[in-house]
Amino acid sequence: MVTGANGHLGNTLVRALLARGQHVRAGVRDIDRGAALNGLDCQVVCAELQDPDSLRQALQGVDVLYQVAAVFKHWARNPHAEIVDVNVQGTRNVLRAAAEAGVRRVVYVSSVAAVGHNGQRLDESSWNTDQSNPYYRSKILSERAAWETAKAHNLPMVAVLPSAIIGPHTTRLTDTMGFLAAVLGRKLMLDPNFYFNFVDVRDVADGLIRAAEKGRAGQRYLLANQQASSLAEVIEALNTLCPGYRLPRRAPKALLLLIAWLQEQRARYTGQPAELLLSQVQMFYGVRQVYCIDKAINELGYQPRSPQNALKQAFTHLLAR
Repeated sequence: MVTGANGHLGNTLVRALLARGQHVRAGVRDIDRGAALNGLDCQVVCAELQDPDSLRQALQGVDVLYQVAAVFKHWARNPHAEIVDVNVQGTRNVLRAAAEAGVRRVVYVSSVAAVGHNGQRLDESSWNTDQSNPYYRSKILSERAAWETAKAHNLPMVAVLPSAIIGPHTTRLTDTMGFLAAVLGRKLMLDPNFYFNFVDVRDVADGLIRAAEKGRAGQRYLLANQQASSLAEVIEALNTLCPGYRLPRRAPKALLLLIAWLQEQRARYTGQPAELLLSQVQMFYGVRQVYCIDKAINELGYQPRSPQNALKQAFTHLLAR
């Protein structure tokens, strides 16, 4: 079973499992909004992470659970209630239901947000201590809750920690793909001096399957790339497909902080999400997101596309939309 099966990673994972001849149960919050699964030979079921009864029913007879579903947004009017609590409690609910259903194996999708970044090549032993960003806080606390719940219920679990996921099979643009769409649409007026660790969604899906098959219970596996990409490198990849894009002027950090503050003030009044947060500027400005992925390579056979290859294929997908 795959939760969040109509999302970017979940949908790609369902397709990868079906291609391997697996019987797949696709869990979604609303069965009437499962257009991303149309034409796929899978069983679509309601699996709402805040509804334990729906989870118990959906997990009956399931051998392997891929826990993909989560709130993925950085801004909310009430971030603790709308992002943090939802992700943490949803994690507890689905793992308890999995234990009750006798699930043999859980692959829990965390994030590099739970590892953090400081310009050094971090590995799975690192835990992020910066919880200033609501989404990052939710992923840190959710993964810790996952390990606590799995231990309490003697549930065999491995955790995978993807970086910034890009690529095909997006029916709705994630924040990450939305950033690439903004670059493609020439909407980025300034270079924020952020460095992104991009990974192709198909490589992450493959890594999840490998984690189910080869991962050691109780272990974390980083599914990222070894290099981070600057905006200049993003534009370089785009120019191989559509020449003529230029790198905008780099924004001083003080200017970005001002822009983020204004964005957050406007968002509080309008309810429209802020496109840039103060916490994002503080976390990302000038800091390379680099990770040691040796463990996933050696134990799972994980082999991600290069960032440039992943970017080219992501832009190809966006151009075809």
